[in-house]
Amino acid sequence: MRLPLIACATAIALTTGAAAQSVPEPPIQSPQDAACREQARAQIFSYPNPNNLSLYDLGSQIWHLCMAAYHGRGPNPGRTEQRF
Repeated sequence: MRLPLIACATAIALTTGAAAQSVPEPPIQSPQDAACREQARAQIFSYPNPNNLSLYDLGSQIWHLCMAAYHGRGPNPGRTEQRF
């Protein structure tokens, strides 16, 4: 009785975890992008999370902070607002 229950619980745990990790990521755009993704993966469980963000949102926040550090003033520092 106990063995089928454990097998069923294990199967559910494995398939649920695999489904959560299958979120498609956009292709890597630059070496800085790749480095920031690795940094976000490495820091996701040790980074402070006072706002209780989801892991996806926290990783996104780490990535954006890293990319902003690479770019200095922001993603497009030389761009000026142009309106027609």
